[in-house]
Amino acid sequence: MIPDAIQQRFAKEVAKYPADQAQSAVMACLAIVQQEKGYISLDDERDIAAYLGMAPIAVHEVTTFYNMYNQKPLGKYKLNVCTNLPCQLRDGQKALEHLCHKLGVHMGETTKDGLFTLQQSECLGACADSPVMLVNDRTMCSFMTNEKLDQLIDGLRAAKDAA
Repeated sequence: MIPDAIQQRFAKEVAKYPADQAQSAVMACLAIVQQEKGYISLDDERDIAAYLGMAPIAVHEVTTFYNMYNQKPLGKYKLNVCTNLPCQLRDGQKALEHLCHKLGVHMGETTKDGLFTLQQSECLGACADSPVMLVNDRTMCSFMTNEKLDQLIDGLRAAKDAA
């Protein structure tokens, strides 16, 4: 069941499209649910599908195609490291391995303190700036040497401690 406040946000997104194309707002609706909950469950997908008049599988296909949608609760900071071929040639895989070692997790896992989830990512569109990573689907970090990775992690931990 979608709370009224979220349905109102959905309605604003749906209103941007012709009446017979409500499904065009699917990505915006998924983003709204994720902003509210931090992730999108199968129940959320079914609720969005019902709201937009879509088949639930069509919503699920969108959720699973894009790595910006979380399908389970993640750490406070989601770290996506690009490991596509151009980035691998410029140490993207080494950056991912460095973070695995520093955080004590494997790719796809969340640290025990719930602070970091480490993921690999397909192209982030910044090959010339490799190694690159995206923090919480919003902040692009470029030219990530081991030293810069350490500074980022230490800074995010310090910010958590200061809060």
